[in-house]
Amino acid sequence: MPPTSNTNLTNNGGLCPICGQQSICGGIGLITYEVPVEDPRFGKLFRCPNNPVEQDEDRRERMRRLSNLEAYADKNFYSFETQFLGLGVSQNQSLDLARNAAFSFANDQQGWLVLEGTYGCGKTHLAAAIGNERLNRGDLVLFITAPDLLDHLRSTYGPSSEISYDQMFDRIRGAQLLVLDDLGAENPSPWAQEKLFQLLDHRYTHKLPTVITTNIDMDAFDARIRSRLLDENFVRRVRITAPDYRSPKQSRHEQITNTAQYQGMTFDTFEVNGNLDSEERRSLKNALDYAWKYAEKPEKWLMLIGPYGCGKTHLAAAIEYYRRERQANTVFLTIPDLLDYLRTTYQPGAPISFDQRFNAVRNAELLILDDLGTENATPWAKEKLFQILDYRYTAQMPTVITSSKPLEKLDDRIASRLLDVRRCEIIAIRARSYHLRVKR
Repeated sequence: MPPTSNTNLTNNGGLCPICGQQSICGGIGLITYEVPVEDPRFGKLFRCPNNPVEQDEDRRERMRRLSNLEAYADKNFYSFETQFLGLGVSQNQSLDLARNAAFSFANDQQGWLVLEGTYGCGKTHLAAAIGNERLNRGDLVLFITAPDLLDHLRSTYGPSSEISYDQMFDRIRGAQLLVLDDLGAENPSPWAQEKLFQLLDHRYTHKLPTVITTNIDMDAFDARIRSRLLDENFVRRVRITAPDYRSPKQSRHEQITNTAQYQGMTFDTFEVNGNLDSEERRSLKNALDYAWKYAEKPEKWLMLIGPYGCGKTHLAAAIEYYRRERQANTVFLTIPDLLDYLRTTYQPGAPISFDQRFNAVRNAELLILDDLGTENATPWAKEKLFQILDYRYTAQMPTVITSSKPLEKLDDRIASRLLDVRRCEIIAIRARSYHLRVKR
């Protein structure tokens, strides 16, 4: 019985894109045989006669060039590091989790995989590793950045184009495996958004395996694309919280904190006695107990609110000290210092860029922001602060915030996140200033 293709792929002129000969395998290098059920060949895959073993290496190199993976030939799962000195436990764990998720996807190609994280955290390495693994197994893989994809489509409108727009678009959206790198980095014109939606909607509807990397928040995407990316039944999202490994060495490992001025503020030195009434003592004891539990296992957000001098900063500093002693990557800053810390990157000769410093703060394993509401409320300051907190809110990253202002006096957007009881615990400290309650 004659061999038949096990795919519906077609190609120009009837030539196989793998071997360059008359196609009988549809371009995947494998065939099935039309034989009776009792035949031992029934239901099994065999090499295409035009695809001998000795052509494999040449074919892999040709496919790597066609797939745009030639520049990433060295990217594999074994060269992907998941443990870095100076990073927090959860940041190293996020690298390990991402590697395992990518490796699993490379094996089963179930649904979509979306890798999220800042520039240089390793997303592209893992995406390329998936592409290389599937290339080595004989798959037709297309690896392309979102801006390049759109440029390729635009080029088909030129008079010298050797391929029509429809042919190019069909080739991209029908790829056996599509790896779309840096989604969100493209110019968000209506045309670009429409083309990306058409591409992703086609692959979503037809359940075609797709890998996507991005460093922007889901809320920034076109609503139609976002709805597909948020389908938990089909899409696995993995966030890498490690910072940019290509940044200057000190920015990856530095401890960004100003707790030196709060030395001695530990849980052991937090005063819950003294000239206190019963309600003050109960409030301070409750805040101490909760802060200690949070320090042992930081999850979600903790907000400490109360008048000046009541002990908020002491407990926040105690949490930071406790976590830092356990090798966590912590950031402790007052809000005004944070904004100054970001502004200094605009100075001539600054040793680090704004993006590097901004990402180091918002991706900290534990972020502690003291004195929310005391910052100079310029539009720039409000926007940067909201961007940091909204990013951590969406990613559910451990964050401690202190404030002496009632929530209604804070930025409405930030207040709405603080009021979400699913993600933030608010502890009110009802006690007089420390200097009024200490024993004489």
